[in-house]
Amino acid sequence: MAWPAMAAGTLTLKPFKDELFAYPALLSSEKGKLYRVFDYREMRDINGRDQIPERRVQAKYVSTGVRGVQQDLVLKTDAGSIRHVAVGKTEGAAIITIYLHGQGGSRRQGVDDFTFGGNFNRIKNLMAQNGGLYLSPDFSDFGDRGTAEIAALIAHYAAQSPKAEIFVACGSMGGAICWKLAGRKDTGNRIDGLLLLGSLWDQSFFESPAFKRRIPVFFAQGSHDKVFPVEHQEAFFRSILAKSPGYPTRFVRFETGTHGTPIRMADWREALNWMLSVSR
Repeated sequence: MAWPAMAAGTLTLKPFKDELFAYPALLSSEKGKLYRVFDYREMRDINGRDQIPERRVQAKYVSTGVRGVQQDLVLKTDAGSIRHVAVGKTEGAAIITIYLHGQGGSRRQGVDDFTFGGNFNRIKNLMAQNGGLYLSPDFSDFGDRGTAEIAALIAHYAAQSPKAEIFVACGSMGGAICWKLAGRKDTGNRIDGLLLLGSLWDQSFFESPAFKRRIPVFFAQGSHDKVFPVEHQEAFFRSILAKSPGYPTRFVRFETGTHGTPIRMADWREALNWMLSVSR
């Protein structure tokens, strides 16, 4: 199921294994498909997709040649030294996507080619093949210190690629940093979209520079998420539309999916192409 066509002149990410990463059957939708519920089945979407369940996806889902443009780097900033993996163009990128891991994760999670059904390999290839940059950093915590580190990382790469649109994807607890970035004057006025993957909500978003700029926000959540219950995230999504009718936001619910399901199942290309079409 595709979103509306892109506006003229807007960057559109070229397909990469779209048929393998397409969403399962649509069970229901609301609000003109702003909110969609997709069928999810562990036996099919994990056991039927992975060579070793949850550890190694089947080879057809990945293209590891992208490792040729992958670097493990350290950026020295006023906020401290930030270890991160960069994939693609570190200068002059057309688009930048940053993934922030959750509790217990590290920069390596976001560049693991074989876990989460190969979905991180897909975003790496999507960025590399479209003149973009993908970043997966380490950070100290999910509070102000970690946020300052990510803000410094964004500032550096934004300066290296001043024309790039910048999207921040946050898995699980990483969402705490997403919302803090939205609220900062510097990053809130620079980032162009947020992707919350099995993550949390934050009412302070409504007072943020990012909300006032109406940056697109994409939510993906499993209906059986016991860490961040889907009902709370759905209520927050609906509150965005209530406070700002027509706000660019989308919600994807994976029926029976659990906490990690959105990281495995979210369609990066569809979400980012929609964001590119509506970001300002």
